[in-house]
Amino acid sequence: MARSTVYNQITTPELIKQIHKENIKLYEDFLSYLASINRSVRTIDSYRNDLEIFFCWNFNENNNKDFIDITKREFARFQNHALNTWEWSPKRTRRVKSTLSSLSNYIENILDEEPKYKEYRSIVRKIEDPSNVAVREKTVVSDDEIDRLLSVLVEQREYQKACVVALAAMSGARKSELLRFKVEFFVDENIIFDSLYKTPKIITKGRGKGTLLHKYVLLDFKYYLDLWLEHRKELGIDSEWLFVSKQDGEWNQMKISTLDSWTNKFTKILGASFYFHMLRHYLCTKLLKLSLPQNIVQEYFGWSSAEMLNIYNDIDASDEFGKYFTKDGIQGKEGSLGDL
Repeated sequence: MARSTVYNQITTPELIKQIHKENIKLYEDFLSYLASINRSVRTIDSYRNDLEIFFCWNFNENNNKDFIDITKREFARFQNHALNTWEWSPKRTRRVKSTLSSLSNYIENILDEEPKYKEYRSIVRKIEDPSNVAVREKTVVSDDEIDRLLSVLVEQREYQKACVVALAAMSGARKSELLRFKVEFFVDENIIFDSLYKTPKIITKGRGKGTLLHKYVLLDFKYYLDLWLEHRKELGIDSEWLFVSKQDGEWNQMKISTLDSWTNKFTKILGASFYFHMLRHYLCTKLLKLSLPQNIVQEYFGWSSAEMLNIYNDIDASDEFGKYFTKDGIQGKEGSLGDL
């Protein structure tokens, strides 16, 4: 089975209409403020979703109170409800609390000249966060397992699915970034060192509206790309976007929800939980196992900090013991322990 995430139908258009009008006006002004300081559309949409969840809870469970009148005890009740009724992960709960804290800071720092908000002080952060422990087991895959997944998809003529898995595994691109690749990126002129595609810059995750970065893709990807491009011709697809789905009778840029719907199939083939982010770990680990210098791996992924290598490196130290512990003694750079 794919990694399970608990989804609850918390918000509905009918519920949102019943949110306290002052709260609606408050969070709409806050979202407009975020747009004015160059936050990305994706970030603002995420904030909106978090706020609508909280205020629907506030309507159902907390008498639809005005946000500035909500107490620390009531914020603690919301946190408990999220963890134990909705069965959210600690990480998701902390994220929504962070959104509420940002809204509180906006009131305190921006609306402080208005009589209603003059005495308001942010209190959300006074509620201790739940421990940020992992609730889902990480999937670590080998080259053989990825090759088997790709082979099955090709055998089943699922060429677009094979292409997107191959691109994720050979570029390390995030799920949202996969949908920003265009067909025109993959031309011979963009092949460097006879081994990599270097694409034009695309928007990647980053502060504000994101960071523009070149993406690198191992040339082994070309096999799966060619299969998909040939199949696109058979289907009469001429969209500029590499990954597409049919919407209202037209082939348009694929949505993330479609990628999410494919993970169940990939999980069945793989025999382990599949999620696209695991392929960032897979590629980073693969490159480090090939003894590429850390600064090269960092540049490949476009990371600003080498600390990210530790996060995405899935090499278990115990797996490396064989290099240093042998029947001839402990092997180190200065020779073996038996030489001493």
